[in-house]
Amino acid sequence: MAQAWLDEPLAPAARRLLTGAVEAFAARGYHATATRDIAARAGLSPAGVYVHFPSKEELLYQISLIGHRGTVEVVRAAAVVSDDPVHRLRAVIAAITAWHARYHTTARVINYEMAALTEQHRAQIATLRREIDSLVRQTLEDGVAAGVFDVPDVRGTTLALLSLTIDVARWFRATGDRAPEQLGELYGDLALRMAGHRG
Repeated sequence: MAQAWLDEPLAPAARRLLTGAVEAFAARGYHATATRDIAARAGLSPAGVYVHFPSKEELLYQISLIGHRGTVEVVRAAAVVSDDPVHRLRAVIAAITAWHARYHTTARVINYEMAALTEQHRAQIATLRREIDSLVRQTLEDGVAAGVFDVPDVRGTTLALLSLTIDVARWFRATGDRAPEQLGELYGDLALRMAGHRG
C-alpha cells in the first residue's frame, strides 16, 4: 500500500502506527477499530500506541492532516502549471485524481471518516479542503470570464468535479488496468467537458 506519509519525519514506530491505523480504519471503519487492532498491525502493544499518539482520534487526525496537506501540495503545484484556465483545470483535476488513486486507502479514510474527528480537528481539515475547493472554483470562474468555459453553476460544478475525484479512492485498485496518472489524465479531460470547453 502506498503511504502518504513516506516523506514525513516520523519515528519508525509512529510510521507503523499510522500505516496500521489506515489499514484498520479502511477495513473496519473508525468506530469499529479498537486501539489493540492498530497496535497489532504495527507490531506494538496497545500501550505502545499512546507513547506516540494520545488517542485513536489523534491518529485519525494526523492521517487526515498529512493526507489533506499532500492533496493541497499537489493541487498548488498543478495550479501553477499554466495561467490558461483550460490547462490549469485539466492539471488540477488530474493531480487530485492521481493522488486519490495512488493513496486510495489513505484517501478513503481521510474522506469518509471525517465525522469522527473532534470539532477542532475537523475545522482544521475543513480549512485545507476549502483551499482545494477555492482553487478549482477560481479556475472555473477564470475560464468563464475568459469565455473558454460554459458553466452556469460554478459552485455546483466545483462540487461535482471534486466529488468525482474523491470517489476514485472508493473503487480504485492498484491491480487495475489504469495507473493513477492515466486515470488523472482521463478525469482531467472529463473535467473540461463538464466545464463546457469545446477545444
